[in-house]
Amino acid sequence: MNKSERQLLQVIPSHETSDGAGVKLRRSLGQSPQARLDPFLMLDEFGTDNPQDYIAGFPAHPHRGFETVTYMLDGHMLHEDHLGNRGDLKNGDVQWMTAGRGIIHSEMPQQLEGRMRGFQLWINLPAAEKMKPAAYRDIPAASIPVVQMPGGGVAKVIAGTLQIDGRGTPGPVQGLTTAPLYFDIGLPPGGVFIHDLPPSHNALLYVYEGDVVVGGAAPRALLRHSAGVLSAGDAVTVRAQDNSKADAGARFILLAARPLGEPVVQYGPFVMNTREEIERAVADYQSGRLTA
Repeated sequence: MNKSERQLLQVIPSHETSDGAGVKLRRSLGQSPQARLDPFLMLDEFGTDNPQDYIAGFPAHPHRGFETVTYMLDGHMLHEDHLGNRGDLKNGDVQWMTAGRGIIHSEMPQQLEGRMRGFQLWINLPAAEKMKPAAYRDIPAASIPVVQMPGGGVAKVIAGTLQIDGRGTPGPVQGLTTAPLYFDIGLPPGGVFIHDLPPSHNALLYVYEGDVVVGGAAPRALLRHSAGVLSAGDAVTVRAQDNSKADAGARFILLAARPLGEPVVQYGPFVMNTREEIERAVADYQSGRLTA
């Protein structure tokens, strides 16, 4: 049976912005209500050597109705929340937080200098799970499988299962309703990554080092700091551009998940299905009932 190859359907260049108490970042998904890919709501890339760009951090703030995934490439960030959870995110660590009915947390840098780099992804929850109890999980880098691929590529498997040469490598995150895949892929110059994707899943790439070409039959370039939404299909081919530079090659994250197909109504840190539910979330937060 021939594979139906996914093509690069839409490019969403990231825009520079700030969030929290002034943390500078680049936002691709979520820069507007139209720039989403069900169930993915937002994708931020942060990366700087200047402490003035990150030192103010993200003081205590609420969430309801979705999940946040923080992947720290470089640096040290402290998470604390109203449940008493405390997590130190360092190089290569991941935090998977389910806001559910409500959580109030902070994310504050624990360094005064040096590089701070990583991603935060927002994944929507289905209506039936939006009001479930909040949950929190720290995933240390040592628990994230690293797979050496043919041709010199490297893959880190955060969620879902990577299939290379008939061998499956499961990541630490499994069993969620949206069945997400979250891979961090590094390729040498000219290196190729080919992988099956569930036909039922929406999928995208985000390139954060180098540039890539997506698709084998109808290749299309995807440049650094851009998200690329993939068409329907059951496989994807990505090639790192070889521009003859010593530091050439590419790194990108591959995200895929089962779409929910439900209405999305967002007001800042609250994501629900109706305006009335948003109004209730705001009232609950103002009255102290958000986390009750």
